[in-house]
Amino acid sequence: MPINPFRPAIELMVQYAQYHRDRRNIITHFIGIPLIVFAIGILAARPKLAFEAAGLSIELSAACLLWALSACWYLTRGNLVLGGATTLVNGALIAIAAPLAAGNFSSWLGWGLGSFVLGWVIQFVGHYYEGKKPAFVDDLVGLLVGPMFVVGEAMFAIGWGRSLLAEIERRAGPTYLRDLAQPQT
Repeated sequence: MPINPFRPAIELMVQYAQYHRDRRNIITHFIGIPLIVFAIGILAARPKLAFEAAGLSIELSAACLLWALSACWYLTRGNLVLGGATTLVNGALIAIAAPLAAGNFSSWLGWGLGSFVLGWVIQFVGHYYEGKKPAFVDDLVGLLVGPMFVVGEAMFAIGWGRSLLAEIERRAGPTYLRDLAQPQT
């Protein structure tokens, strides 16, 4: 069965939350996901696409194009505040990453791959605490939802989106600390 990548934010957030209820896993995502976005910003900043439009020569990095495409996706999920905040955070991470792409090849590749691998290691540590596989294993759209989930969790922590959080918890359950000594039910 094909999975629809154009579901509303609430559906995407609930599905993602079902894989992320252990608070330790959520905390690791606050580190791992930004590192992965940062790494993609580094790795995709070096390849450039050049074209001419209206007599102007324009050069855009693949990172800028990926950011623009993801921004369109986030902003059309039905929650403009969450989509806008996610777009801004991703844009900031990509902007911070861009100078690292300007260095020599080894530096660019080292920073890019190193950040990417470290981000994923942290993610998998979190899923050890969760006792569940990452969401993207069942739905690749989870790779886009991850940054939105982290931004949403940060916004919930400062008091934004109480009704969205309540609906997520109603459908996915509250967060908890899983007892690692007990088998998962």
